[in-house]
Amino acid sequence: MTEKPVISNTSPLIGLSGINLLSLYRDIYTEVWIPKEVENEFLAINTDLHRSILTNSPWIKTVDLENPNISLEYSRLDAGEAEVIALAKEHDARLVIIDDQLARQVALNIGLQVKGIVGVLLEAKEVELIDTVKPLLFALQENGIYLGNALIKHALRVAGEE
Repeated sequence: MTEKPVISNTSPLIGLSGINLLSLYRDIYTEVWIPKEVENEFLAINTDLHRSILTNSPWIKTVDLENPNISLEYSRLDAGEAEVIALAKEHDARLVIIDDQLARQVALNIGLQVKGIVGVLLEAKEVELIDTVKPLLFALQENGIYLGNALIKHALRVAGEE
């Protein structure tokens, strides 16, 4: 039996690629799926650079929805988030990696396991792929990823880096 998929939204892709740690997806999860809309959002930011990143990251697989209308159930979310949740529902995903609070709540409400970019970093530290989380949190912020003070404080406490 094949393992259930892990599905990522756009902001974790942007954040991890911005600090050159997209390989954590491969190292922790082996393969991560993204729906077509997430690919489109990622490419829209910097087409050439992000196309190169995806090409050089074969562990990230773009997967089409079997029923594109299922994402309409999540129309209060942006299109990428809606497709992440719809794809996860279609394929009984083991995890969705999504940062937006409303999207996380919707995913949790339908029984999906949820983790954000900070959770990925914490998991990477736990399995000894990285030594420290703190400088990476600040690097994410420097690259435009919003992380609230409470989240940073919590992450540092969990990582034992207070």
